[in-house]
Amino acid sequence: MFQQIEIAPIPERQGFLVRQALIDRLGAPAESGRYRLEVTLDDQIVAFGVRGDNSAARERRTLRARYRLVDIATNAVLLDATAGSDIGIDRVSSNYAVVAAETTALERLSIEVAGQITARLALFANHTPAE
Repeated sequence: MFQQIEIAPIPERQGFLVRQALIDRLGAPAESGRYRLEVTLDDQIVAFGVRGDNSAARERRTLRARYRLVDIATNAVLLDATAGSDIGIDRVSSNYAVVAAETTALERLSIEVAGQITARLALFANHTPAE
């Protein structure tokens, strides 16, 4: 079934990372697949843990995905689900280090979310009769 899934483009950097992680897991997208995977992402960074100078000591980066598996021929939604994960980031005095930590966190979250989506697709495929 995975070879029959086209992965629709996902906007922005986090979309690129999630899409690439999905391609790594599902294989190269088919030229004319039977199904289309549509993914919408919500990426948030929330600061918490206040220092004496009123700056944030930590951040939590959260990546949530709502995804739908659509039958291209009928446009029927076969699966509509969500996946998500979060990660904590220490804020240090170096802005470069904070940006690097946020970027690394996004890369890890993208892999985690893609893994959750792939696992759910495998479960769906296991419980769907073959045609």
